[in-house]
Amino acid sequence: MAPFALVFLSGGLALFWGAGFALARRSGGRLVGGALAWIAALTLAEMARAYLFTGFPWALPGYIWAPSPAAIHAAFIGPYGLTAAALAMGVVLWSLLSPHRRRAALTGLALGGLFIATGWGLGRPASPGSDAPVIRLVQPNAPQHQKWDPAHIRTFFDRQLDFTAAPARSATPDLTIWPETAIPWFLDEADAALGMISDMAGDQPVVLGLRRLDGARLLNSLVVLGPDGTPRALYDKHHLVPFGEYMPLGNLAARAGLTGFANDQGFGYSPGPGPRLVELPGIGRALPLICYEAVFPHDVAGAPARPRLLMQITNDAWFGRFSGPFQHLQQAQMRAIEQGLPMARVANTGVSAMIGPRGHITGQIALGEAGFTDAALPPALPPTLYARTGDLPLAALLALTLSGLAFRRYTTRRRAE
Repeated sequence: MAPFALVFLSGGLALFWGAGFALARRSGGRLVGGALAWIAALTLAEMARAYLFTGFPWALPGYIWAPSPAAIHAAFIGPYGLTAAALAMGVVLWSLLSPHRRRAALTGLALGGLFIATGWGLGRPASPGSDAPVIRLVQPNAPQHQKWDPAHIRTFFDRQLDFTAAPARSATPDLTIWPETAIPWFLDEADAALGMISDMAGDQPVVLGLRRLDGARLLNSLVVLGPDGTPRALYDKHHLVPFGEYMPLGNLAARAGLTGFANDQGFGYSPGPGPRLVELPGIGRALPLICYEAVFPHDVAGAPARPRLLMQITNDAWFGRFSGPFQHLQQAQMRAIEQGLPMARVANTGVSAMIGPRGHITGQIALGEAGFTDAALPPALPPTLYARTGDLPLAALLALTLSGLAFRRYTTRRRAE
């Protein structure tokens, strides 16, 4: 199954850039026109990659800015604006190779430096107030090959219980969060486990991920537990991972014997109804994001109302200690910047983090470590420009740019004839 998914997924994603290059070649001319067409077409290709066929916007070129102060510009132009800026800098660096274009390239480098420098002033951290809620992030560090092993299940469950009951290092937590699929039991058979969790948490609510059944449907869910151990709110993951949580064209794939990573003989998980807010007692409303959902800017922007915070639970143990967990963390930081909202992020094996509304990490647990951290919740900022407008203005501008370049090229050819 893995070779099948690798070939079809990577091949499918390559088609977007192939289409972008073809569009740029037909629309732009040489020099400035060609460069603008290339930037606009490939940015549109990245947008299409995020929206079409359920979308897969992992590792956008714009995330190259994530470690720099320039990341704050995502609050204004979004991740695809940052992608256009990254592609523009590629054009600038390429132009340095030509003596005839070096002066223009140096101007472009200066503008790029200004783009980064302005981030210093715009991206100052938003500090929590003295009365800010404190959230405990619990990271059990259950390796994927042991996570579902009956011989190790109790070890990881007890570890999370111990972290939940551990004395506070400063202020008492107002909420404890466990990661995605933190316990192996289905919701309707987990009463004893949920009671133990609530006993360890005392008067504080606990958020955790688990699986549940709704008739014949298998759901990847998040539950908010009250102090009495009963679920106060539920959220079901709606944006599922292709080949991981469900098999595209599942019926046909099952007939061909391709069941792979997805569960239940090719059918896998069922999607929930869509984004929704959950109420966290004493804190306010949160937008839950389970794992992969945090890589979709438009899913986060699609919340039915503006929440107090974003809350991601995930299991990144699949990635091991390679680049995946760090890429996923950076994408979570970008979602916080885009919306001007803090994010509490809890990952099974890391990296768990409290992220401020300008992308700064105020508390974290490193990859591959078991532990917990208590972090004050940073304040939410007013809705950003990107939160109010989304991707449509930039998409329209890019489409108009390509249309204008194509029309100019057409009229130039007609005059030459």
